[in-house]
Amino acid sequence: MEERKITLVDDEQTLEFYVLEETKLNGSDYLLVTDAEDEEEEADCYILKDMSREGEADALYEFVEDEAELEGLMKIFEELLDDVDIETKE
Repeated sequence: MEERKITLVDDEQTLEFYVLEETKLNGSDYLLVTDAEDEEEEADCYILKDMSREGEADALYEFVEDEAELEGLMKIFEELLDDVDIETKE
């Protein structure tokens, strides 16, 4: 699988993530990303929601923080990535 990397930039910092999977739910696009380059190492994962509007040059992503939304999306990503063990932190 081709490695995809995205860079998030705001006024204070620049963060780089590796895209593990993507899905669409209720008309919104979501990315499952990690901060680790190597799939074998333990890493933190995050779910990003595409908040950009059609026709915008740059994508706008937000971290998903709503517990119910996160739980539903984690189930979807676990099914899509059946060979990856995903655990949530409380």
